Amino acid sequence: MRHAKSSWDDPFAMDHDRPLNGRGRRSAAAMGDWLRAKGHVPEVAVSSSSLRTQQTFERLRLDVPVHFTKALYHASAEQMMAVMARAEGDAVLMLGHNPGIAEFAARLVSIPPDHPRFEDFPTCATLVLETKTPGWRAGRVLDFAIPREVLGV
Repeated sequence: MRHAKSSWDDPFAMDHDRPLNGRGRRSAAAMGDWLRAKGHVPEVAVSSSSLRTQQTFERLRLDVPVHFTKALYHASAEQMMAVMARAEGDAVLMLGHNPGIAEFAARLVSIPPDHPRFEDFPTCATLVLETKTPGWRAGRVLDFAIPREVLGV
């Protein structure tokens, strides 16, 4: 999952400290509802330590342990893979940033979803996949959604 839409209201805020904006707060809540409704609730979560990823996770309202780490802040796909390889649990939610999360998602799937927004992975885009191979590779896409569709706007 990519973090939800962040605010640019404070031009002096450090990037790591930018909060979600109103749309981002609504999107994160909607994606949490979507995950629960679809039965895609993870066992654990790993997330960038940025404020916007922390707030995205909070708004998802998932009752699972989460580990916030600077290692996922603007991480490359390779860095994300290394974090995922250390994650404990069979169902793991990763919250990250573009462009890394888009490339990471593309590397995980054996066949990409037929969705026009998969490649650019907009804010709060969520990929759910199943993999039977070690190392989280060659996964079969179970779902992919973006907030605009989930919210019906």
